[in-house]
Amino acid sequence: MYLLGYDIGSSSVKACLVNADNGKIVASDFFPKEEMTIKAVKSGWAEQNPADWWANLKLAHQSVMQKSGVKSDDIQAIGITWQMHGLVLVDKHKNILRDSIIWCDSRAVPYGEKAFKSIGEEKCLNHLLNSPGNFTASKLAWVKENEPHIYEKIDKLMLPGDYIGMKLTGDIVVTIEGMSEGMFWDFKTNTLSEDVLNYYGIPKSFFPEIKPIFGIQGYVSSEAAKELGLKEGTPVSYRAGDQPNNALSLNVFEPGEIASTAGTSGVVYGVLDQLNYDKLSRVNTFAHVNYTPEQIRLGVLLCINGTGILNSWLKRNLALEGLSYNDMNNLAAQSPIGSKGISIVPFGNGAERVLENKEVSCSIHGINFNIHDKKDILRAAQEGIVFSYEYGMEIMREMGMNIRTVKAGYANMFLSPVFAQTLASVSDVTIELYNTDGAAGAAKGAGIGIGLYSSPQEAFASLEKLGVTEPENNKKDKYREAYEKWKTLVVNK
Repeated sequence: MYLLGYDIGSSSVKACLVNADNGKIVASDFFPKEEMTIKAVKSGWAEQNPADWWANLKLAHQSVMQKSGVKSDDIQAIGITWQMHGLVLVDKHKNILRDSIIWCDSRAVPYGEKAFKSIGEEKCLNHLLNSPGNFTASKLAWVKENEPHIYEKIDKLMLPGDYIGMKLTGDIVVTIEGMSEGMFWDFKTNTLSEDVLNYYGIPKSFFPEIKPIFGIQGYVSSEAAKELGLKEGTPVSYRAGDQPNNALSLNVFEPGEIASTAGTSGVVYGVLDQLNYDKLSRVNTFAHVNYTPEQIRLGVLLCINGTGILNSWLKRNLALEGLSYNDMNNLAAQSPIGSKGISIVPFGNGAERVLENKEVSCSIHGINFNIHDKKDILRAAQEGIVFSYEYGMEIMREMGMNIRTVKAGYANMFLSPVFAQTLASVSDVTIELYNTDGAAGAAKGAGIGIGLYSSPQEAFASLEKLGVTEPENNKKDKYREAYEKWKTLVVNK
């Protein structure tokens, strides 16, 4: 028996086939091989065409099926995960009305700030656990005001993964997790937020049926079966945003457990068992994958937009032709802690929530033409990303979170020993690296959704730990000195 997972990212779409009996990945692939285009018509804007997600999903799916040799009849269930906070709009014929406004688009910041004040800051925090901010609801408000000809055609709104679910099953459904990441969910009443809908003037008819995160959400349609070569009637039984799903992939379900990623954007994600929030919404609280009104499980999410995208920008623009990311990591390791005095503020990918939605841009400080070279800049970039993590983790600690161990997939920035060691040492945490990814987690989530596993613990019993990085206790002072120097640059922004 096999389980299939799809991960709809902003850089690529990944498909992963997992053997349900032993939990091992049978085959995985992603498309496109170069990063997907993010359209930025204006500064601070970021859009993608959902049809491109589907086209790349088909390519990844076909590759995985060809590599594995598995028959479609042997696939028991499908799970979906996606880039969070995106807005997808369709008409009554399920046609896309406009490109998706994705997670790193910052045009809706003023709409969220105005809503926060108008609805009432305390009320928003108590009920939404966040400011409306730059989330999906505020993006919809932007469309309403600036594109009324589009708004009047809306039949349903979705998150990116819900669009993929619609393409697979023909049905449009959402989850509480999806509604919470869009700022549509009231945690006190456990219903769609009347405050948000009334303030923005959003009709309830825009919202699809709410389905459980784990459970049957639809079945592969005849049309999708023909496009993908799947068996018609295969259940879609799990969906969640990428960060709750990443936590699931790392077997992070219970209070105090922490997961992290460091792809295009970077995240530290911890589980809480009580309604709580940061008063400035610098970190955000959403429903976790195992949230129910009876059992509160919330994910506190620290998101840094300028993470791997800084590393890839340097690769493209720092005359590093022919160098791989591994080569870049090796060069960074040749520079000492503190990068000989260079500090890089990595916030060059739109408004940053950890900075109260300010858009401060990336900046490089302290270059001396006589002593610095590319290896110092590469290390300073990785240190700057780590320092932005620590800056946010300080806020999470203020909320009462005891961060001692951070679990992450062995991928992206965590492939760099400099990155992992700096994070362990400056934050005084143990880093555990695992052989997993979002698409594999979504596949196992689908297995939980059809009852194939008796518990999440059974589903992730085969999770393979690849390595552990402990703090360098004899060098903590050097790491902290570099961090405090970096922090003064951010505080003064």
